[in-house]
Amino acid sequence: MRSDMVKPPTIVLLVAPFLGCKSAEEWRQDADAEVYPILAERRAELHATDPFSVERPPDRLRDRLLAAPPELLTLDLVLCLQVAAENSRDWQDQREALFRSALDLTLERWNFSVQQNGTIAAFVNGTGREAENAGFLSNLNLFKLLGIGTRITSDIGIDFLRDVGQGDGWDAISHLSLNITQPLMRGFGEDIVMEPLTQAERDVLYQARAYERFRVTFSVDIAQRFFRVLEQVDRLKNEEANYTNLTELRQRNEALAEAGRLTDIQVDQARQDELSAEDRLVAARRDLSAALDDLKFQLGLPIETEIELAEHGLRSLDSWQGLVADLQEPDVIATGLSQRLDHQTVLDRVVDAERGAHVAADALRMGFDLVAGANANSVEGRPAEFSGDDFTWTAGLAIDLPIDRIPERNAYRSALIAREASLRDAEESVDRITSELRDDLRNLQAARASYDIQSGSVTLAERRVESAALNLDAGRADTRDVLEAQESLLDAQNTLAASLTDTILAGLFLYRDMEQLEVTDQGIRIRPEPAAPAEEEPRP
Repeated sequence: MRSDMVKPPTIVLLVAPFLGCKSAEEWRQDADAEVYPILAERRAELHATDPFSVERPPDRLRDRLLAAPPELLTLDLVLCLQVAAENSRDWQDQREALFRSALDLTLERWNFSVQQNGTIAAFVNGTGREAENAGFLSNLNLFKLLGIGTRITSDIGIDFLRDVGQGDGWDAISHLSLNITQPLMRGFGEDIVMEPLTQAERDVLYQARAYERFRVTFSVDIAQRFFRVLEQVDRLKNEEANYTNLTELRQRNEALAEAGRLTDIQVDQARQDELSAEDRLVAARRDLSAALDDLKFQLGLPIETEIELAEHGLRSLDSWQGLVADLQEPDVIATGLSQRLDHQTVLDRVVDAERGAHVAADALRMGFDLVAGANANSVEGRPAEFSGDDFTWTAGLAIDLPIDRIPERNAYRSALIAREASLRDAEESVDRITSELRDDLRNLQAARASYDIQSGSVTLAERRVESAALNLDAGRADTRDVLEAQESLLDAQNTLAASLTDTILAGLFLYRDMEQLEVTDQGIRIRPEPAAPAEEEPRP
């Protein structure tokens, strides 16, 4: 061994670059820096522009309320949606599923990048108690997979060796190798080799669609609870007004009875209806409190927090112009089938299944690979100097006969079945969405008709109450006529409140199932102009 070629400090300098490893936190930041641009691109394709983060908000309203609860918290629909998004476990599950799908994509992209792997080792060997040799071994391995299936492997290494027994210095030997494998039959072609990357790209799109679809369906569910509570508020107001009117009627009858102008029977009739109204009022207050608690639970707010809802005019048909539009069933169905994100994914999975069957069929072919390799070692003690005598190469063919392919056979047959199943799923999706939209449209039309009817019913009931009161004063009616008119008014008012809520919700359900709702930082809105339906998808 030569003792004057490489000094130990040189070894330290060569090893030092490999010691600068990233921390776990730096790797996390590296993953985020790669994933978030992917998600931003995919969501932009779906016209989603709101910021996305897999982390839960650090300053949640729930935490602020627990730290400093207010006397009364006022919530509108926008704030309800924001709070629900902060606290919903299901929403967080969707965020994480979307993020993980992009993580899987980064792995598949990495599989087609230049992969680097380095190793460093040190050793000492000898006989008995005497050390004979020592060394430092370092190696850098590079791997690259090309789109047509070519696999390229390269090794670059440098070893530092010392004959300890003879007291020699450190010598260095470097080595280079290059190996190439090119499939010519099985595993050849971009459609086969790139399939995992293609599927990972599509899976991110599918998960992005599922996430955007979830945002809309979840927001509509919160809106449904919001409007149902407002309906309970209206019912309570109606019950309070009814109780006040019946109390005044009972007081009037008692005064007239004391004057001898009215019988005790009519006094008792008024008192009995007043007691029934008071009982309904107590029940209405209980129902409203229970509905508010249920809403707080769904929003993830502390149950003990006192809240009130601000409707900001949303509980009127004027705020939802799309609800009064004249929608035709063929247009509704065509729009839904062309725009529904979940339906698009079902159709795309048919294409995925076709590709899967193609890849599975390729695995049944004979393996026929061209292999080549070259190796070179440096002159001992001169790591940068190579001689032709130390250069070796190989070339040849490798054939893997398709003799026993039971696993591949089963995988191919399973892929064919999966393809047929995907066609059935697509057919079912068309029928299911068509049925949903027809039902949604019928519900909206029925709810609008009911609302118009109940609006007229309330007007008629109000006139009837006024007329009964005037006739009672004139002696042309008795107490029972007034009580019946008042009861009819209460029923009409409560039914009108329910039909208004039903109309708004039926419209939201219809536009949700047409994929014509948008969830923004301003709440839920119907798209100004429904997206033009593409040609109707042919039924599989």
